[in-house]
Amino acid sequence: MIDFRSDTFTKPTPEMLDAMFRAEVGDDVFEEDPTVNELEHLAASMFGKEAALFCSSGTQTNQVAINVHTRPGDDIICDQFAHIHYYEGGGIAANSGATVSLLAGTNGLISTKQIEAAIKVDNVHFPRTSLVALENTSNKGGGSIYSKSDLVEIHKLCKSRGLAYHLDGARVFNAIVESDYTAQDLGSWFDSISICLSKGLGAPVGSVLVGSKEFIHQARRVRKRFGGGMRQAGYLAAAGVYALKNNVDRLKVDHRNAHQIESILLKQSYTDHVSPVESNIVILHLNQRFTGEQFVKALEERGIKVLSLSDQSVRFVTHLDITVEMMNKVEEKLSF
Repeated sequence: MIDFRSDTFTKPTPEMLDAMFRAEVGDDVFEEDPTVNELEHLAASMFGKEAALFCSSGTQTNQVAINVHTRPGDDIICDQFAHIHYYEGGGIAANSGATVSLLAGTNGLISTKQIEAAIKVDNVHFPRTSLVALENTSNKGGGSIYSKSDLVEIHKLCKSRGLAYHLDGARVFNAIVESDYTAQDLGSWFDSISICLSKGLGAPVGSVLVGSKEFIHQARRVRKRFGGGMRQAGYLAAAGVYALKNNVDRLKVDHRNAHQIESILLKQSYTDHVSPVESNIVILHLNQRFTGEQFVKALEERGIKVLSLSDQSVRFVTHLDITVEMMNKVEEKLSF
């Protein structure tokens, strides 16, 4: 079976498992786990930030960041399909008591003009706009990538209006390897960045939140309150260290595979169109020959798993567990 449902289905390689097995550990709540400390230092230095915090998931890093950046009654600006709003269980309201201004971006990407128009005036009738949150790459946007100019423009707007600027970087390295900006650039523009280790980078668990020393000090308190304190977490952190050191550049392979799937799908009789492919996500829009559920079932019978997004769309996600041999079989399996 070839599993394209998500890049979260990757399993640790033998080399990553060996690093986990050999990890030196301690009690991370006491900040005494040397491997967690190594991971946090590595992630912070990669993005030019002062400090970092290891968490169990990207949802946790995002929700911790939101809680630090806002106070109850504040308003957050993001795309209407942003992960922090769409896929995090109502955490913005439940955890932080904040409201959300949802913008209709283009393939999940919102513009400076849209953001500026959404900032609330300073009036007691309205919530206080305090945070702008972007997602790069955008999951629901089909792996779309922000341009350098847009990120810089939004940074300047946030700075001029006194707004915090957070990046949900669940697949941030997928964006970096395809763009004219670096991790250091992103660190200089954003106040906080969530970095997922368990998607394209291949670690089994975990995300890292990076920011200033004071921000991470507050984030550590919030993580504890959210029940996120871990003990001998170095066994997991070791996988993250290995991933950051070894699995970033190879993301380009996933992107090439995604473009190969795109080219195959464009030739099929069931295809209406394919969303623009920029990284490792391919969203197929079906014509009336199949519904999304029917197509998923038909592909599974042919040895491929994909995810249904709607009545007429499905998602393919490429990742490091997709081998050359698998890709050699894809065109035959998708042609019917």
